[in-house]
Amino acid sequence: MGIVPASSLPVRGQVQSRAQLNTKDTEEGPCYRPATPLGSMTTQYSSVLEKIPIAITCFTRGLDIRKEKADVLCPGGCPLEEFSVFGNIVYASVSSICGAAIHRGVISNSGGPVRVYSLPGRENYSSVNANGIQSQTLSRWSASFTVTKGKSGTQEATGQAASTARAPTGKRLKKTPEKKTGNKDCKADIAFLIDGSFNIGQRRFNLQKNFVGKVALMLGIGTEGPHVGLVQASEHPKIEFYLKNFTSAKDVLFAIKEVGFRGGNSNTGKALKHTAQKFFKADAGARKGIPKVVVVFIDGWPSDDIEEAGIVAREFGVNVFIVSVAKPIPEELGMVQDVAFVDKAVCRNNGFFSYHMPNWFGTTKYVKPLVQKLCTHEQMMCSKTCYNSVNIAFLIDGSSSVGDSNFRLMLEFVSNIAKTFEISDIGAKIAAVQFTYDQRTEFSFTDYSTKENILAVIRNIRYMSGGTATGDAISFTVRNVFGPMRDSPNKNFLVIITDGQSYDDVRGPAAAAHDAGITIFSVGVAWAPLDDLKDMASKPKESHAFFTREFTGLEPIVSDIIRGICRDFLESQQ
Repeated sequence: MGIVPASSLPVRGQVQSRAQLNTKDTEEGPCYRPATPLGSMTTQYSSVLEKIPIAITCFTRGLDIRKEKADVLCPGGCPLEEFSVFGNIVYASVSSICGAAIHRGVISNSGGPVRVYSLPGRENYSSVNANGIQSQTLSRWSASFTVTKGKSGTQEATGQAASTARAPTGKRLKKTPEKKTGNKDCKADIAFLIDGSFNIGQRRFNLQKNFVGKVALMLGIGTEGPHVGLVQASEHPKIEFYLKNFTSAKDVLFAIKEVGFRGGNSNTGKALKHTAQKFFKADAGARKGIPKVVVVFIDGWPSDDIEEAGIVAREFGVNVFIVSVAKPIPEELGMVQDVAFVDKAVCRNNGFFSYHMPNWFGTTKYVKPLVQKLCTHEQMMCSKTCYNSVNIAFLIDGSSSVGDSNFRLMLEFVSNIAKTFEISDIGAKIAAVQFTYDQRTEFSFTDYSTKENILAVIRNIRYMSGGTATGDAISFTVRNVFGPMRDSPNKNFLVIITDGQSYDDVRGPAAAAHDAGITIFSVGVAWAPLDDLKDMASKPKESHAFFTREFTGLEPIVSDIIRGICRDFLESQQ
């Protein structure tokens, strides 16, 4: 029997049984095939396989394809919001191939064949929004690729494991790793501000990058853990990559490795100020309610003023850590603008935010202690702003004199205050109690940890109707709502909204609340007696008691309450 030619060999999607192969007739008779030389058969077989695109996953990256030119097949239904794409037309090799193809318009989200061309690395990958994908900027990467429309093949793509049509080699193709959640006990947004000046030099610069990489690895980077970015301080600061660019330790290590030495003066103060003002933006990946941290590496001393930058960072709620290496020797002190630069730049001059290493050699032993500091959230004093470090309970009058339509206006007032704050499991917390003669906890501080859930629950609060016993309601709230939060690091506030006179005493319960460290704002509407409002309010009374004749007048008071909470919070931090 002759050898079966390559053109009739089955390929994926064209399965043939042994019976089918042995029952085809020609003029020469059943099963007859002219003999084909073995070398020719192998060449034809390879040629067929070369034309079959490689099935890849949604998240296969350019760097996973190690060929100058390759035809791949993207699956359909990839989640557009999860693509990591860097650049436009020319993409960094860390980008998703399918994401780049959709971004460029080569394919739709239904998938399809794509041809990938490998290109050299470059600088300044641009950010462009196209076809439902927002690509990201990247300052530099070692390899690139571009994509064009590929040729159709018989390979079937899936969104799962990548497979190839290559002849078996005995090696498994690596699967694209799933995104890891990371260390949930170390939620922080961290900028590493590295020294890229002539003061550190190329060799120590590389040792510094190695140390930063070890710290990043031990942090446990992940989608629900710490996120990191990197800024280089030199003559002019440069953000090398943002918090949103990478959410896996492996990609962060790649990115750190790619950072090039810039040189120039060590303008650390200029770089710190730039980082505090520009780095922690929501569109760059900064998360609400998560501590903002800058770890500043200084080899020797800064060549500019760092104290002002420290002040700016504190104003922006950023925790500044200084890692100093090779402190100036006595003969060098004359060149240092301020010998106490570390104490003046850190978040708090209490020893926690400063860290010293004698040199860049043998630094592995310093990694774990620094990581432990960065993951100690309760010590992040500068992250504690009035928007993310308060517990606010609303005590809402549900008596029959209010009426259902006015009760809705009260709930709108509560919502407009609540939505201003950064609500999260480690941020601001909101609770609500409705009262008549009785009290009903609508939700406590620990019931919901997202702003969306809080606002939805507020909208659905049912109007009780009944009498007015404000004093009992204050005591109930202090005992049952604030009581379980006695160990909370957040400052406690109670906002009381009522439209009439209480049938019981309010002065005693309010005084007990003040003694428990709860700041009270009282808001009266219509028939609420001014004396009662002042008796309940914290001091100074004129800035904590408010009155409006109409329920529609509640809206202008929203900003007064928010400003008052922030003012009291800042005063408590002095």
